[in-house]
Amino acid sequence: MRTIYEFPLEVIDAQAVQMPSGAQILTVQKQNGTPCIWAMVDTENQKEERFFEIFGTGHPMHEDMGVGREYVGTFQMHSGSLVFHLFERS
Repeated sequence: MRTIYEFPLEVIDAQAVQMPSGAQILTVQKQNGTPCIWAMVDTENQKEERFFEIFGTGHPMHEDMGVGREYVGTFQMHSGSLVFHLFERS
């Protein structure tokens, strides 16, 4: 069965998130002060680990040999004084 799930994030450089396999990421936004990923998932699929990185505006993005990144979205914290950009590692 397909549904939309929410996956809270920590504001740290890199993290793994458990999602049903094949989850389609829809957006990243804040809810009650916590950044979250919303994804369309098939609830019958087994979970897999997906890896995400967060970069602040003006912070360097290190280059990792052989690892790609796909932009997911941007979210703001502290009334817009901090802006972060979420990427999924491929």
